[in-house]
Amino acid sequence: MKHSPFSFPLMMTRLSLASWETIMHRTRMMADGSCTMAEYQRMTTEKLAAMQEATTKMLAGGSQAAIMAPFVAKARANAKRLRRAG
Repeated sequence: MKHSPFSFPLMMTRLSLASWETIMHRTRMMADGSCTMAEYQRMTTEKLAAMQEATTKMLAGGSQAAIMAPFVAKARANAKRLRRAG
């Protein structure tokens, strides 16, 4: 399957927007004291899981988009979850 030359830039745009939204929600939660210990732990464990998946894809010769996909998926899921919660 041939990927569009816009796949990676579009993916990075999605990552940027979802990350910004997630950071905004989490900063608000920290500021008002509603950030739970589970949320603090999630901030670390999700990044470790995404890094492990991305490393596996990189070692298997994956494309830039394939390597970044775990980070995009986590960031978009967080933004959606935090949007509903807040």
